[in-house]
This record gives sequence, C-alpha cells and structure tokens, in this order.
Amino acid sequence: MKAVLMTAAGDPEVLQVQDVQNPAVPLGETELLVHLRAAGINPIDTKLRKRGTFYPDKLPAILGCDGAGVVEAVGASVQKFRVGDEVYFCNGGLGGHQGNYAEYTTVDERFVARKPASISFAEAAAAPLVLITAWEALYERGRLEPGERVLIHAGAGGVGHVAIQLAKLKGADVSTTVSTQEKADFVQKLGANHVILYKETDFVQAALDWTNGEGVDLAFDTVGGETFHKTFPAVRVYGDIVTILEPDANTVWKSARQRNLRVGLELMLTPMLQGIVEAQQHQAEILEQCAKWIDAGKLKIQVSDTFPLEEARSAHHLLETGSVTGKIVLLMGDK
Repeated sequence: MKAVLMTAAGDPEVLQVQDVQNPAVPLGETELLVHLRAAGINPIDTKLRKRGTFYPDKLPAILGCDGAGVVEAVGASVQKFRVGDEVYFCNGGLGGHQGNYAEYTTVDERFVARKPASISFAEAAAAPLVLITAWEALYERGRLEPGERVLIHAGAGGVGHVAIQLAKLKGADVSTTVSTQEKADFVQKLGANHVILYKETDFVQAALDWTNGEGVDLAFDTVGGETFHKTFPAVRVYGDIVTILEPDANTVWKSARQRNLRVGLELMLTPMLQGIVEAQQHQAEILEQCAKWIDAGKLKIQVSDTFPLEEARSAHHLLETGSVTGKIVLLMGDK
C-alpha cells in the first residue's frame, strides 16, 4: 500500500510517500481492516512532525489520527461491523499504532463508529478529533448547561466551528472570536449569537458588554498562549474556562484566582496515550451520536481543502499558515 512516512522530526519535507506492507493479517479478535478513503489533518500532526512523536524509537512513523473508510476484513470476534460497512474514527497516528496517512489500517471495533451516511468520506475524516475535543471540553470539562453563555475562541477553526454547533445543540448562547468578516459570516451561519472581530475589538470588553458586565459562564480556549490568561476577566465569578493547550509558564493566574474560576484541561488523546479502553469506547459513542446529528442536518463539518495522499507535505504547509477555515483532508480515492 501507499503511505506517507515521517522519517525524522522536522519540516514538512520529512514526510515521504512510500510503498509499504499492508497491515498484518490475520487480524486480532476484535480488529477491523479498513480500506481508508480519507484522513483528516490536525494540528497535533504538525506538532508531532516538528518535535517528534510520542514514540521516537519507532521511526519511521505514519501520522494521522482521523480516518474514514470501508471495512475490508473483520476479526473472528467482531460483533458490530461487517465487510462493506463505512466507518470513521480517531485512532493511531501518535507514533505507536499506525496512523491514517495510508491506504489501509487496522482498528479495534470498539473505537469505531459508523460513518454518517449523508456526508462524504472527506467530511467524515475531518470530523472525529474535533468533534470529540469539543464535546469533551464543553459537555464534560466545562459542564455546559442549557441557557448558559459561552465564549469560543477561533470559532472558524477546526475545533471552533463544531464547538459552536455543539453549544447551540445544548441550548447555550454563543459568542465567538474570529479574525475576518468572511469568517464572521461563516460562524453566524453556524448559529453564533455574537461575533467578535478580535483584531478590531477587545474581546474581553466585548464579552462583558454582551453579558451586561457579568462575564460568560464558560470560555473555551482553542488558541493558547496569552489568549488563555487574557480570557480570565471575560468569565463570570465562579465560572469555567477550558483550554485544549498546555498553559505556558508565563500564565498570569491572579484574575482566575480572584474570580474563583474552575479551570479544565482538555486533551482528547489521553485515552489513546494511556490505553484507557473504556474512555476510547466512550469517544466512539460520541461519534455515534454526532453521526445522528449530522444525518439529521443539525451538525455540519467544514472541509476547506483536500489534497491527494501524495501531497501531504503541501497540506501540512497550508495548515501551518494558521488561516484555515474548517479542516484539511487527505484523499486516498473517491471522496
């Protein structure tokens, strides 16, 4: 099969397309062999490419946590799936288990969901990591409730654009930051109640004005760095802030402490890194519910650009510009 191999840590040129052996057969008892049709590209991919994977002794590695494709073979004890089923999932790609920048992969059936029938393989492959991240951040770390007000940073981004929709599905009111009027128009179509052009407006003051000076119930930081601690004053006293980035050493915590904020850290990769099977199964259940919403027209996945598998380098270059709306996807065949 063709696959994109990361041969060393470095710039996108370390990604090389090569012919490699197909995944080993026979399969494990509960494994699926999936003929991949598309693989989503996420910031974690570019970070691992630049700094090295979680398993540096296992180079070369195949990156890509997100995949969508067709089941081609099943293990002897597989219960939920059969050959020909279309599936999507977040599994592998961290340097240990093979990732999805390839034509085939194996994945335990417990970590897989049926692909939404109404969307393409490209859209399905773009979805898993961002859906799980936004779900866990808003619903589990942030404990979002109907009627609450939430501030979502970078609402036009991969995680942000689904976070807006998940918050609205929960019955919350959403304010979000974006960089351009084009992105403002995009997030309004997703249901955002209040849009802040952060290059032109102080987002903290805008959030306070929106909430009559109280601050939002929950802030969701998808940007990190200074944005994280600058957001503290925009959150109400006893409110919540959740970030998907590691707070840096220069974080100024005083305002968070004075406001008695509850701080949540969200890393959806934890179950995979720690081998927590029950949590990985729960993430597959999240994808199953989101598939129902997608097929009901209540949730949309924005794919901004697609590239053939052979052009993974170009896809990484584009993602690292930081200006992408929605997601970038690699295609291994039909969409």
